[in-house]
Amino acid sequence: MQKNYFDKVHRWGIIWNIGALIMLLCIPVAISVHVNAWPEGAALLQVMPKLMALYWVTAVIEVITYVPMLGAGGTYLSFVTGNISNLKLPCGLTAMENAKVRANTEEGEVISTIAIGVSSIVTTVIIAVGVLVFSPILPKITGGAFKPAFDQVLPALFGALAAGYFAKHWKLIFAPVIAGVVVLFFSPSMGAGTLMFVTIVAAVLGAFVMYKKNWL
Repeated sequence: MQKNYFDKVHRWGIIWNIGALIMLLCIPVAISVHVNAWPEGAALLQVMPKLMALYWVTAVIEVITYVPMLGAGGTYLSFVTGNISNLKLPCGLTAMENAKVRANTEEGEVISTIAIGVSSIVTTVIIAVGVLVFSPILPKITGGAFKPAFDQVLPALFGALAAGYFAKHWKLIFAPVIAGVVVLFFSPSMGAGTLMFVTIVAAVLGAFVMYKKNWL
């Protein structure tokens, strides 16, 4: 049963990810067809290697990073719906924590997939309602005197989510925090996906060392 479940997850996950990729590529193609304007091949050959060098590392790192935390179903669904690091990942981890299940278990796989699915539906509905209702007044709310506050919404979200983990496992926070600070000191423009991978590796290594020394 478990093998059959994961076979279906991988099959449909691959199908929907390829479908989403094709749909994304169809948008610029449709625009080019409509306006009869196509990018020059020489310009593409000049730009694409630079973009690929910038993003392929992040793409590989995100797969390695997210799968152990969200499971197969949650990762496929997150890659299709997007907005992973600041929405899908916190939803999946919080749902598993509240359900008292661990990632990479049968229970964790189901809870993570359901949480990310519900998050995707709710996000779509909220965005649709927000666009229709708040678009006329949104610039006034998020701009002006309120702009500094809205610029800190994402850090505040991650800080609130991290506080619970830090309080429960305070010994484990030193290695990833120190590693993150050091990396950002020498490379302030490092992407979030790469930085997340670095801190996760540091957390795992730090936990392994402390476990071996009986500090946990």
